[in-house]
Amino acid sequence: MLSVIIPTEGVEQPAVATLAALVPGAAAGVIREVLLVDRSDTGVIERVADVAGCRFLRFEGSHAAALAAGARQARSPWLMFLHAGAVLDTGWIDETTQFIQRVSLSDRPRAAIFRYARSPYAEPGLWDGFKFVARMISGPSADQGLLIAREHYDRLGGYAPDARRSEKRLLRQLGRARTVLRSRIMVA
Repeated sequence: MLSVIIPTEGVEQPAVATLAALVPGAAAGVIREVLLVDRSDTGVIERVADVAGCRFLRFEGSHAAALAAGARQARSPWLMFLHAGAVLDTGWIDETTQFIQRVSLSDRPRAAIFRYARSPYAEPGLWDGFKFVARMISGPSADQGLLIAREHYDRLGGYAPDARRSEKRLLRQLGRARTVLRSRIMVA
């Protein structure tokens, strides 16, 4: 049903935190595969992928190019893009399943992002206030994840490998065809 693409930078802890939040989705049959796309050459993420039962893709290039490469390798009709270190709330499985079913039955292509939540372990500071205001002005950010049908992703041109701010461009293209899910995503 769903392929999850996670670009990593060769650091184990953020990738493992994201994978741990996905385990219930895999057990429920929502997740078909997880692709860890690593742009470093350390071998750490390759070992994590092996232990976690994920597909591993080594990639050299920009962050957007890594996302695009992961999308090309994915086998499912639905794609979920998450940043390493992003942790989904427990209710994401039911809501994601309902969203996919609702969009599949309608004739209007839609995509979804998760509701942003600051990590409960992070110390609040002045910078958090600035980030909140920036989110209100510029809209959602790429670290909120993206859930999109492959057909819709391809129709929009996906992530442009050579474009700056490719993730923001794709979110802007979605415009009103984007839903903010109630499930939260905590970003470290």
